[in-house]
Amino acid sequence: MVFGLFKKKKTTRKKTVKKAVRKVKRKVVRKVKRKTVSKVKRKTVKKVKRKTTKRKGGKKPAFGGYKIIPDAKLAVIIGNKPLPPSQMTKKIWQYIKKNKLSNR
Repeated sequence: MVFGLFKKKKTTRKKTVKKAVRKVKRKVVRKVKRKTVSKVKRKTVKKVKRKTTKRKGGKKPAFGGYKIIPDAKLAVIIGNKPLPPSQMTKKIWQYIKKNKLSNR
């Protein structure tokens, strides 16, 4: 009877499959709980409005106030005043469209 104490327990396939299924179910349930909890948290958190500070000068200058002074040839097209690059590009395109210089 001494040999009876050292017998290995027989685990059937059904038991191991059931354990694996339980583990998967637990993981799925945990993920679902996390998602629902995060959704609830999102709904309960109030949105805080940022305080807007008004600037004295109005709009922020384009390119940090960077302006290009046109040379004599370019001054014919866009004028003599210093302009930011975005405004200069707009004026150049106006000139191109006005004189039909585009290949479109």
